[in-house]
Amino acid sequence: MSIGGAKCDIFSMMLRKIPKNVFILGLVSFFNDLASEMIYPIVPIFLTSVLHTSIPIVGLIEGIAEAVASISKYVFGTVSDYFQKRKVFVVLGYSLGAISKLLIGLSYFWPLVLFSRVVDRLGKGLRTAPRDSILLENTTPQNKGFVFGFHRAFDSLGAVFGPLVALLVLYLVKEDVRLAFFIAFIPAFIAIILLIMFVTEKKKAVQREKQTFVKIRWKNLDYNLKVFLFISFLFSLGNSSDAFLLLYAKNLGLTTTLVVLAYVLYNVSQTVFATPAGLVADKVGAKKVFSAGLLVFSVVYFFFGFIQNSSWLWVLFPVYGIYIAATDGVSKSYISEFITKKESGTYFGAYYTLTAIGTFLASFVGGVLWSKVNPSATFYYGSILSFTACILFFILMPPSTSRLTFLQGIMIGSQGYDGKHSGILKKIWGSYLKTLVQLKSQTLKYKFILQNNYQRILSKSLSKKSDTDTTLIWI
Repeated sequence: MSIGGAKCDIFSMMLRKIPKNVFILGLVSFFNDLASEMIYPIVPIFLTSVLHTSIPIVGLIEGIAEAVASISKYVFGTVSDYFQKRKVFVVLGYSLGAISKLLIGLSYFWPLVLFSRVVDRLGKGLRTAPRDSILLENTTPQNKGFVFGFHRAFDSLGAVFGPLVALLVLYLVKEDVRLAFFIAFIPAFIAIILLIMFVTEKKKAVQREKQTFVKIRWKNLDYNLKVFLFISFLFSLGNSSDAFLLLYAKNLGLTTTLVVLAYVLYNVSQTVFATPAGLVADKVGAKKVFSAGLLVFSVVYFFFGFIQNSSWLWVLFPVYGIYIAATDGVSKSYISEFITKKESGTYFGAYYTLTAIGTFLASFVGGVLWSKVNPSATFYYGSILSFTACILFFILMPPSTSRLTFLQGIMIGSQGYDGKHSGILKKIWGSYLKTLVQLKSQTLKYKFILQNNYQRILSKSLSKKSDTDTTLIWI
């Protein structure tokens, strides 16, 4: 069997093992995103062309809307952890999203559009962290990237069909944008029905201890998680709203229909690459895949600022979709390595809140740069920050090999074991030697001190049956 055939067999086997909740939540996201993406590409055009809103106000609306979404993700993620309930938040969140489609159709000046977008993003804040917790509860340590990538693919698939349906609807209703907003309510309502009828929340064991809110203490976080949160925030400071991409495509001469089609290509790319990106993350590590996504973003944003010919957009939008595929599901898979399922709502929500603050600032700064300098400045700004985040990620992040195995070996050796445990100590020694080889960033002197210390402890623990009183010297 060829290597390609073997990979296809593994992929098919994993598809067959997808839990029901994961599959149904994928369908729910498909219909909801179909509804959202029916209107998302035409909202900035609706604001500027119909309501005659300025570009900085468009950026402000998107920034506030996304900030509300992500701040509420932390709040409701924490509350869902407190009650250990997920589904009720997810249902309420998708319901608010459906209602917002009706509200935006009734808007005749931009503050009402802002209110509609806030309602929509508040719904997203209600559902996102609890939904991700349900997904996490249906994963294993070996398939986290695959599950989150699979869900992202369904979400992106809805984003593929949404704009296409919007084009068809606009054609049938003779470009009555307001009516298109009302029609978008239908798939959103289907998503709610699927969610209520088919998603079942796992029963939790009865808690006898007092319920408490999960508290995040920075000093107690794993170093790798701290670095990841810092890098994510830095990147988000340049990750302005996609509305700027759509407006720039319009400025380069694309018609409204072609702008929507370019956006469809972006979502097709997400759909195609999201699940494979999750699989690769499970195999080679989330850090490498996430870093590649940051680099893709930086390159794409640079060329968005550089190009003056609209033909390049048909290349850039699909490549831009690879960035989302390599970062969205992968980021949640990576965070889940450092948290428990019971506290996942809080940590997922905190991550979204942190990046939301950056996104809000990025959208506001992007709007100012667009108006005061030129549109290209918005994209150069995002490209520079993304590239900086990518480089710092590699500088600050220690080697992927865990140092826990080595530390555990040191502690076991320092406690002392009799001869019957020599096999265990040999395994620890082998693991330690492997760790030394992979810790390329450490100096030779550092390795020499550690090795001598470990040999001393190992020799004592193997030669004496009684407990040894050794002192751990950690440089």
